[in-house]
Amino acid sequence: MYIWDDPQWPQLTWRSDGLMEKLSDVRHAQGRLLGRMEGLGFRLREEAMLQTLTQDVVKSSEIEGEHLDIEQVRSSIARRLGLDIAGLVPADRNVDGVVEMMLDATQNFDQALTTERLFAWHAALFPTGYSGLVKIKVAGWRDDSDGPMRVVSGPIGRERIHYVAPPADKVAFEMERFVTWFNAPPKTDPVLKSAQAHFWFVTIHPFEDGNGRMARAIADMALARSEKSRQRFYSMSNQIRQERKAYYEILERSQKSSVDITAWMDWFLGCLGRAVANADTSLTGIMLKAKFWERFGRIALNNRQIKVLNRLLDGFDGKLTTSKWAIIAKCSQDTATRDIQDLIAKGALRKNDAGGRSTSYELTDGDETHRK
Repeated sequence: MYIWDDPQWPQLTWRSDGLMEKLSDVRHAQGRLLGRMEGLGFRLREEAMLQTLTQDVVKSSEIEGEHLDIEQVRSSIARRLGLDIAGLVPADRNVDGVVEMMLDATQNFDQALTTERLFAWHAALFPTGYSGLVKIKVAGWRDDSDGPMRVVSGPIGRERIHYVAPPADKVAFEMERFVTWFNAPPKTDPVLKSAQAHFWFVTIHPFEDGNGRMARAIADMALARSEKSRQRFYSMSNQIRQERKAYYEILERSQKSSVDITAWMDWFLGCLGRAVANADTSLTGIMLKAKFWERFGRIALNNRQIKVLNRLLDGFDGKLTTSKWAIIAKCSQDTATRDIQDLIAKGALRKNDAGGRSTSYELTDGDETHRK
């Protein structure tokens, strides 16, 4: 028996013991991360958000075995958010579609979730009407014309059935109940509602394809509501991608049990906590950039120096030499040498050990003696 066969469905329940402490830890971590990001300044927050949203879109697709071009995703997000980012590239229609869905969920989290909105998300995910080489029903509930909706793995003839979704003739009714519940004021913590929404939507599996990505978008929408913020600084999808096997295992196990989904709720909170904690690692470069400019932002620098320092902070390929400085800053080698020596004197750069033709320079940690 699957969970939707249970007479109590969809009255999902869980035991509070053990969950409340984990929920408290997650809420504390969310608030601490948002507080740290607020202290970065507007420009760095934009960079952090762009990096997080890019991860979210790329990793959510990877969970389903689809690999998107990360630069196309980054460019598509930057354009839609109106961010002034250098090196933008054109994006394919399918990339733009995934980005549009994710941004609508997180940037417009305070708007109602409706059937029309879900259909628009689905149409954005499948702009050609095909999933790979297979034509699917787009922007409409599945009709099971090819048989019951099943989640399977393994070769043909030896498939393993992980899950069978509710029959197609129940989908409209099930989704009406889900949407009504989702839009209603939460009777519990919004983070718990995010976990419940993710599970509930996946259980119904209302579309022919794209259900996992849409479930994660809905969960992100609920998380944005929990923080009352359009700014995203951690990626739940990135963490789920890292724990993909456990993710599918807990979903399968929970959908073959009663309406008590304590095990799923516990796993979701743990995964969310690890996503927030790992944001520190994924945003290390941006944090280091903020730390650097805290130290050197008040020192008189020319535009060339600021430009090259930002290139170094954003991740420089290879070693910085006077020749590379001259190319980046569009100046002569003599000017490049003067700029570099000035930054060494101010403690922002240091010369690497190798000399001669191999002379190169790197950023300091800010502890070098400042010499006027």
